[in-house]
This record gives sequence, C-alpha cells and structure tokens, in this order.
Amino acid sequence: MVTRHEQYERARKVMPGGVNSSTRVNKAIGTPFFASRGEGAHIWDIEGRRFIDMNCGHGAALLGHAHPAITEALRSANEMGHLSAFETEHHERLASLVCESVPCAERVRFCSAGSEATMHLIRACRGFTGRDKILRVEGHFHGYHEMIYIGGFPPPDRLEENRSQPFVESPGIPGVLADLIIPIPHNDSEALERAIREHGDEIAAFILEPIDYNCACIKPEPGYLELARRLTRDAGIVLFFDEIQSSFKKSAGGAQQDLGVTPDVCTIGKSLGGGLALSAFCGSAEVMDSFQPVGPVQHSGTFNAHLVPILGGVAFLEAVRRPDFYPKLQSLEQRFHEGLDRIIADRGLDLVVPHHGARFNIVLGRRTPALRYEDTFCHDNEKMLDLIRACWERGVYFHDYGGIPVHHGYSIAHTVEDIDEVLNVLDDALT
Repeated sequence: MVTRHEQYERARKVMPGGVNSSTRVNKAIGTPFFASRGEGAHIWDIEGRRFIDMNCGHGAALLGHAHPAITEALRSANEMGHLSAFETEHHERLASLVCESVPCAERVRFCSAGSEATMHLIRACRGFTGRDKILRVEGHFHGYHEMIYIGGFPPPDRLEENRSQPFVESPGIPGVLADLIIPIPHNDSEALERAIREHGDEIAAFILEPIDYNCACIKPEPGYLELARRLTRDAGIVLFFDEIQSSFKKSAGGAQQDLGVTPDVCTIGKSLGGGLALSAFCGSAEVMDSFQPVGPVQHSGTFNAHLVPILGGVAFLEAVRRPDFYPKLQSLEQRFHEGLDRIIADRGLDLVVPHHGARFNIVLGRRTPALRYEDTFCHDNEKMLDLIRACWERGVYFHDYGGIPVHHGYSIAHTVEDIDEVLNVLDDALT
C-alpha cells in the first residue's frame, strides 16, 4: 500500500506542489487528501481510511458521491459516444430546467468551471452596456481570472488602500487591470450609493455573492440587495449575482429565490453537474442575447457543455426538484446547527457557525455573524487548522483553505447518524 506521504512525494515530482489546484494541499494534515473512492456521504483515502465527508467537493457533491442518477447519466453518455462539440436534445432539456428553476434565467449557456462562467458573463455585461468598469464587494470571490481576481481579499494592512488602489491578488495579473475594478465594503449602503453616484456611467456590472460562503457566510443586511436592485436599474448597470456556490444549496432557485431579489444575470455551478464539471451563466434575454450568433459578444469552445456533465446536470435538477429533496436537506441543516449551537453554548466557545442551506462556515474569535470582510480578521487560522486536524484524526474530513473561514457542508446522502457522529467529533475536537 502506498502511503499518502509517499504519494505526495511522487506527485510533487510531476505536478507543481503535487496538485492540480493550489488549495488541494490541506495544511492541517500536511498533504492533499488522496482519495481512492467515494460513496454517499463517505470518502476513503489511499490508505484505506473511511471519512464522513464534510467538504463534498467544495459543494459539488450535493447529491453525495456515486449517486445512482449520476451513475445512470454516465452510462447514457457512454452509449451515446461521449459526444463533444455537438448540441443534443439534452442540452435544451437542461437549459429549460434551469430557466424553470432560477428566477432571472430566460437564457442560459453552459461551461465547465465557475471561473469560466464569471469571465464570459462579465464580457457580456461589458458588451451589453458599452462600459468597462466592474463594481465588486470585498470578501466575495468570483474566480481566478484577470477580469475579477482583483480587490476581493486584500491583506488587512492593505484594506483602506484597496478602496482607492485595488489589490491585485496574484502575480501575473497586470496592474493596469485594477483600474477597471471598484471595490466596496459589504453591507455598506452609503459606499454602494457613492460608488454608483460617482462612477455609474462607467460601471458595466455590480457583481456580488448574495450569500458570501467564501468569507464567513456573510449575509446581506435587510434592504441591501433591494437597494442594489434599485440603484443598478436606475443607472443602467447589470446586477450580477454570482451563485456558483449558493445555487441549489437551500432551494432550486438559489439565493435569489431565497432572498426575494432577482438580478439581471447570474452564474450557477458547483452542484449543477451532480459532481461532474458543469457551470452555467444565465439571465435576461436582453443581456444574454448579446452573445453570438444573436449579438456581437464571443463565447465558444470545444468542450463547452460536454455531453457527460450535461446529462449529469439533467439528472441533478430532476433530483432536486423532487418534493422531498429540500425538506430532507433542511432537516439535516436544522439537526446539525441546533446540535452545534448547543455545544458552543455549553462550552462558552468563542466561535460562530453562520449557515445557509447545506453550506456553513466556522469563524473563530467572534460570537456573532460577520457583516463585512474586515469583521473576519479576528479569525484564528492556526486554531482552525488544529480543529480540522483533530476532526481528520477522528474520521471526519473538513477541507482546509489555509485556515481561513471558508465553507464546509453536507449532502442529501448524509444521514442523521452521520450528522450526529460529526457533532460528537466536533464536541471532542473542541475540548
């Protein structure tokens, strides 16, 4: 049997850092999690250990691993010949299901990754409005590409400067692109009004995560999204909800349905393919018809909407639209958070676990939910790594993102017994 450390050494010889995604190195355990298989709510590593999965593919495996409907979709794709670069009736079927489910969706296009989805839709917003600048919120994540990986997560000592000179989040992104980004604090109505008042005729889109799972699960304060909707409509700015993570976690319509505010466009993904690589961007016919061959904006690619994930997407949406799906998911949410809240209260712990649907965050160092990015600076990354390590040693897998307060979650395949075991482990690990 190959150990995880041996596999890591092999991998580092042929892949940068031994991984294909920078965040797959779990600092809490010192290696990536080298998986051998997954089934339902469980994953096995290459050393044969079984874990309750509280990562679920960063939210992609909302159905759990190896769901029968996805297995059947793969079989159907095999029979059809794994078609690339063709349209099929299944593409229209999935697009129709998305348009029936997501409030803003009148048109939809499919791609693989969330970064692709935001990149192409930002281009459409610029093409539609004839404007170049993007208004964005600090602490929100919209992908790793040059169009938007700027101004989202500045270091604490660069926060104030970020609002006049947006922080470029990776070497290799030209600094000149920061001139096209306008960052503002989350839940700050005055900052939003000021940005639109001063730059409204330059702004193509206001992009935000309606539920900020990528930073402490920060939720919009009452009236904030309604204000954003009114101000953007009046200024001719495209209101863009990035729902790559929030789609399907609490309802089939995503956070826009949950919160009652409909944007002009949105991105959806993670869960959409039932664990297969599928994302989408959708919105009003007026904006979406900017894409060729209807309008002038280019979007094309050989592997766009590959048949395999498209069939997975059809199976996924048919599953979540069943009347029993979300009641069961919500019952797991209630059991987990009521149990964890009791542990926190009984022990007097200095932490909070904000949540929305099947994803949640653990924020150390505060007892009330954060309202903006800087409210998370109290979080103790090293203690978070210790907690993740302690859970891993006890058979529960939480992924590490460098110890920062990002998201975790469960799937429809998790049972009450799984949830109770996770609570027992957390109770022990938090001692």
